Amino acid sequence: MIRVLAGGTLIDGTGAAPVPDAAVVIDGERITAAGPRPALSWPADAEVIDARGRTVIPGLIDAHDHLASHGYGLATRWGLDEPASTAHLRTARVLAETLAMGYTTVRDAGGLDAGFKQAIEQGLIPGPRLVLAVQIISPTGGIGDRVSPSGHRPSGDGCCAAYDPLLPESVANGPDAVRDVVRTMARAGADVIKTATTGGASSRPGHGPLDAAFTPPEMEALVAESHALGRRVMCHALGGPGLRTALEAGVDSIEHGCYLDEDPTLLGQMAVQGTFFVPTLTVYAYHRESPAPHVRERAVALYPHHVASVRRALELGVPIAAGTDAGGHGHPKNALELKYLVEAGLTPMQALRAATQWAARCLGLERELGTIEAGRRADIVLVDGNPLDDVTVLLDPACVELVLKGGAICADRRRREAAP
Repeated sequence: MIRVLAGGTLIDGTGAAPVPDAAVVIDGERITAAGPRPALSWPADAEVIDARGRTVIPGLIDAHDHLASHGYGLATRWGLDEPASTAHLRTARVLAETLAMGYTTVRDAGGLDAGFKQAIEQGLIPGPRLVLAVQIISPTGGIGDRVSPSGHRPSGDGCCAAYDPLLPESVANGPDAVRDVVRTMARAGADVIKTATTGGASSRPGHGPLDAAFTPPEMEALVAESHALGRRVMCHALGGPGLRTALEAGVDSIEHGCYLDEDPTLLGQMAVQGTFFVPTLTVYAYHRESPAPHVRERAVALYPHHVASVRRALELGVPIAAGTDAGGHGHPKNALELKYLVEAGLTPMQALRAATQWAARCLGLERELGTIEAGRRADIVLVDGNPLDDVTVLLDPACVELVLKGGAICADRRRREAAP
């Protein structure tokens, strides 16, 4: 089946200037042509979608989310406040809503098991393409080590997801144990390996953003084993010596990176190595209003460093990918990260690329996704408005009119609104 979006303004995700009166021709799951409408042709029996007065952009990508997480409360994280089946249905609703807002791909950074990916691929539930980390690997006392205030510790992730006995153990100490856990994650369905070399803003008192986790030999073993298995490594690292440990071990992306500005050599090293920076500004906006004093104080203290880090990364050419780190603070619209990226110094075009082409590169999917070009998968969003004028248009469900994933229509608000 040939489908054509015709007459809209095309922002193809490559950074090229918008193309007015454009057309995108789709054959099945793939884009076959994109460019000025008068220069293209298509069969007479093609389905033509009128895109006049609208903007056509690539399907959006969130490079850091926790789709199975529904709050930071201890009872929620331990799965004590509702049956597991209810939590799973809640996750399924989040997946559907995320897709309907134009996010056709999400890298889940821990807590979502491979069954959800299979369910989406088999058509059991709607949702974005998923790149899974399954669990967060950390040493004892790290963010993946689930410990109650009393010291009780069942298995499972302690930071960003509810307890699930079906998820594998993620705590490892020593290079050999780290290799074993990486292999376990890969066997459990991990497409990417998630680890952490520092604490975080929401970590327990005494394990904060500048406190290290994992030794250099442990991280070297983790990265080497992950790469040997064909998995990239995304690393939660905010600052201090743990940040350098991650970079020297060769991780593929730094998640958060709030204090990168404190050591002027680190961002330069990232630029040379091609290490991605996923700032996740959205989660720290939430933490600055946290009811927990130690979390609020940390988030307020790191904010100017975080913004300075993003701006310096832009100057040095460090690749930036957009990620919300949603989950613990609920599931706000994923495009909120684009608003914060613009406030931190990105242009609207750069922010959009951080959620399309650059994010696809971060995930290793740049040959398939992230741009509207011939040969790419037809993940496309039709927007009533222009994100280059105001990226917050992507936060309005009424403005995200049409969402295609692999050429299939996943959300079409125009038809629903036109129905009697």
